[in-house]
Amino acid sequence: MPDFRRVTDLVDARGGASWLTVLRGGEVLLDRRTGCGPDALFYTFSVSKPFVALAVHLLVERGMLRLDDPVAAHWPAYARGGKADITVRHVLSHRAGVPYSTGTLLGDTVRLTDPLRSVVAAEDARPRWPAGEVVGYHVLSFGFILGELVRRVSGMPVERFIAENLLRPAGLTETTLGLPEARASRGVPLRALSAPERARTLLFNRPSTRAVPVPAAALSTNGRELAEFYRLLLAGGEGVLRPETIATAREVSSDGEPDRIMGHPVRWSYGFQLGGPIGLARPTGSRADPRTFGHNGSSICNVWADPARDLVVAYLTNTADERRRALRHLSDVSDAVLVACG
Repeated sequence: MPDFRRVTDLVDARGGASWLTVLRGGEVLLDRRTGCGPDALFYTFSVSKPFVALAVHLLVERGMLRLDDPVAAHWPAYARGGKADITVRHVLSHRAGVPYSTGTLLGDTVRLTDPLRSVVAAEDARPRWPAGEVVGYHVLSFGFILGELVRRVSGMPVERFIAENLLRPAGLTETTLGLPEARASRGVPLRALSAPERARTLLFNRPSTRAVPVPAAALSTNGRELAEFYRLLLAGGEGVLRPETIATAREVSSDGEPDRIMGHPVRWSYGFQLGGPIGLARPTGSRADPRTFGHNGSSICNVWADPARDLVVAYLTNTADERRRALRHLSDVSDAVLVACG
């Protein structure tokens, strides 16, 4: 059995609430909660993104759309403002050129609790860069665009489509996009370790905010269920998704070129963050295999799967901290798991 003392020391030194689950070969190596009960639900921020991306890939699998379709082919109003050439593939790879629907992260955040305003903002957005030319993290616009695309193609709200076609078939009963009022008391409150994070924690601690199914941010879950979903992906989808669909979602779309929004090199696929570049502090760790896939959630929550090691790590916390310090913590925890597991 791996020695996880370095891992647990890092988690405990930071304090706050957390849920850390480590699986290898489908076996539970660690399932550890601190500062929360067994029914705790964590707001995971951008850990949500792969779920809306996989909803899109599932529609492709079913022949209902294609990755190289213009978004406007399914959503005509999206062509406004010079966006007619933006494809589904561009959005999935953060190359659509519209990192913010309103032009700023603040503007997008102000609208996130109003889905209709968010959709209208996406329609009215004007590209910052030509489609396909620049990689730049689409913080919230990723979900606003893909969530509305899922709704228009499937005929279901994105949260319902994800629940009925991904979560429930995978056996995830505690995981939802948007936290229902009946479960609001189980949501783990965020805490801020730095002054700039206080406003964000105030906004996202409101039950009314957590209830909104923001496609790029609002997944509420626990460590065990999140890890189990990624185990399913490593196992080829187990009937929820075809192996080739998962393989497409994991294909490299950006191999370490600088991300104009993140400000540093990021390896992207069509819905996931990938391991590497080696030697740099990243959510997957500084020594991650390049085939590793997952997603960071505002450096508060993190999940990744390493096919080479058949390893899954889900690390959910309630701690918002200064960005670089928070990223270093996630990287250190991931590295400690990799060392422990050999």
